[in-house]
Amino acid sequence: MSFLDITNNELIELGRSKHHEYINADPFPNMYFDNFFNQEHLSKVLNEFPDLRAKPDIQYNNPNEVKLASKGEARFGEHTRAFMHFLNSEPFLNFLSALTGIDDLVPDPYFIGGGHHEILPGGFLKMHADFNKHPKNKLDRRINALIYLNKDWEESYGGHFQLWDKEMKECRKKILPLFNRLAIFSTTDFSYHGHPDPLSCPPDRSRRSLALYYYTNGRPEEEINSGLEEHNTLFKYRAGEDDTTRRKLKLKKIVELITPPIFFRIADKLKK
Repeated sequence: MSFLDITNNELIELGRSKHHEYINADPFPNMYFDNFFNQEHLSKVLNEFPDLRAKPDIQYNNPNEVKLASKGEARFGEHTRAFMHFLNSEPFLNFLSALTGIDDLVPDPYFIGGGHHEILPGGFLKMHADFNKHPKNKLDRRINALIYLNKDWEESYGGHFQLWDKEMKECRKKILPLFNRLAIFSTTDFSYHGHPDPLSCPPDRSRRSLALYYYTNGRPEEEINSGLEEHNTLFKYRAGEDDTTRRKLKLKKIVELITPPIFFRIADKLKK
């Protein structure tokens, strides 16, 4: 089955036709496409989504993020593996280059930080700029692609993907995570984005997506926050969040410092 309802040449032409709109988007280069992939195939990918509630590979639970994720390819089903490999292939890389103007893109076959993402009711991901170097090859992270897998998703459920300005003064775009919606944006030290408000969907629902990241060898200087040439995720606070979040993080750090490591190891074993 084809992953797209258009040819590879038509895909590249689509990227070229949207290039100027992409690079001039507010608050930083970004775009989303609806019904981008073949509906039947993407439904099969959704049907293979692993049960991360019962067995997450990665679980984040702190003041900045409450979410679940897979690790590598181990949880990919047959259709998901073929789909993710297509998104790391020459035709899709050529489309991304045509759209963004960023040449010589390198995919991440390890899916570090990518793959399946799931946020349960009450979960969130605070505003942030992404880690900027690939942990293994030290290439520069340049583009994120997010594929949303949420059928019959209502506005009242929340879960909007938010893009904020460089000064973190206001949200400039909100994207609802609808099924077969592809969101693409350029990642820099100042491309602040996230899902900062707790998810309010029914208890039997969750916000599901696939994430892929793309890299180059080097990046423009204007995309770098001087003094932070290599960094992990940089969380930023909205008005009113700063003091509360910082206090929680400080308290968590104090608890870690005064608690013997053996208690954390016991707690980890009990979780498993």
